[in-house]
Formats: sequence, structure tokens, C-alpha cells
Amino acid sequence: MRYSIFAGGKRLRPILCLAAAEACGGKDEDALALAAAVECIHTYSLIHDDLPCMDDDDFRRGNPTSHIKYGEGIAVLTGDALLTIAFEIVANAKAQPRYNTATLVRELADTSGSRKLIAGQVLDLEGEGKGSTLTLAQLKRIHLGKTAALLTTSIRYGGMSANATAKKLEALTVFGQSLGLAFQVIDDILDVTQTSEQLGKSAGKDQAVDKATYPALMGLDRSRREARKLTEKAMNALTTFGARGQRLAEIADYLLAREY
Repeated sequence: MRYSIFAGGKRLRPILCLAAAEACGGKDEDALALAAAVECIHTYSLIHDDLPCMDDDDFRRGNPTSHIKYGEGIAVLTGDALLTIAFEIVANAKAQPRYNTATLVRELADTSGSRKLIAGQVLDLEGEGKGSTLTLAQLKRIHLGKTAALLTTSIRYGGMSANATAKKLEALTVFGQSLGLAFQVIDDILDVTQTSEQLGKSAGKDQAVDKATYPALMGLDRSRREARKLTEKAMNALTTFGARGQRLAEIADYLLAREY
């Protein structure tokens, strides 16, 4: 568990959680447990995603993947343990008047379950070998579950830790969903334009198994325009926060320009 959690990575989801708490006038210390929980979920999903029965990858965050290091059985159990401990962390996190412990647990369960994160992975697996036949609507559905859902929950958790109003939580939700899709578009672009060394994971895997990606369906130029459009939509959702939303806006700008 420690090998995969502490292997590096961008720590994007915890950072977004803290930035969202800041946008809502909250404190880092009230958001830290929730930020750690979403990183546990994210890391578990990567461990399982890299398994031979899934995306079959040997390289993650610049290091051998969990199943290469410890074997497939331990990798499966490691993912299971990280998934479980995430709920333990949330159960012990500080609740707020608008968001009790049951609400916090239910938020993570909904995001991690069969309708979002798992659904996205199922659709992703079913899409292998069908890269040229999937529609943009089908591709969006995959990534709303596989990528955008957990990003959105990370951001919503930051708002919940600050006892955000319903209006602010809705604005964070729109921001998160748009940012999550923009993140995936950029990820797809980088997969065909960068090297494995730059990415810290194997490049060109999607093409090799004929997966539907934004560049495959739209081309690189249109994909870049789509990423900018989605980022702009995310930025527009931040107007309700005024200057306090600056950190979230800076993160969105950074993600649009990232090269790994």
C-alpha cells in the first residue's frame, strides 16, 4: 500500500480538495482527511487499472506497477485495502452542520461504485477494439465516470469540509465535471504526443488496443480546442467565489498547459 501511495504523482485530487475548501472559506485541517481518502481511492483505481486483465501496464508514476513489483494477487489485495481504508478515513473525518458523516460516506460510495468510477472502467474495457466506432457521447460517458467523477468528489469534499452552501456546492460540481473532462482530453492528447519517460507511464497504450480517445475521434487540433472550451466552462463556474476561487482557477490553467 505504501509503495503505491507514496510513489509520487501529481496529488491533483487532494490539492483540488484543499483549494475548494479555501474557495469556500474553510480550513486545510478540516479538509485533509477527505483529501487523503480520495487519493487512496485514486491510487487503488490505478493499481487495478494497470493489472494484466485490465489495461496491462508495467509502469506507473515512473516506477514498476504494483503487480510487477509484488505480483498480481498482492496488487489486487492492495487495491482492495486502499479502497477500504478510504472509507475508514472518511468515517473518522470531521463532519459539518450541513454534511454529516453519513453524507460524506455516501458521497464517496456513489462516486466509487457501479454507477460512476466502476461504470466508466467497464465501458472503457468494452470499448477496446472499437475506437473508430464509438461516438463522442459514448466517450464522454466513459470519462464522466472513470475520470471526472472522482475529480468532482475531491472538489465537492473541499466544499463540504467548509460547510458550503448548496449554491456553492453546485458551482463546485460544475467546475469539477468540466475540469475532469478537460483533464481527460489533455491526457488523451499527451498519450499520443509525449514519451513514456515524460508521462511516467506507458505512452501510446490507447492506440495499441484501439480505444476511443478524443484525438482519435476529433483530431489533435479539435481536441485542444475542446480542452480549452471545457476549461473555460470550469472557470465560469467560479464567479460565485470571487477572489477566493483564484487557486482553483490557477489549477485549471495549469492543467490545460501541462505536459505530463
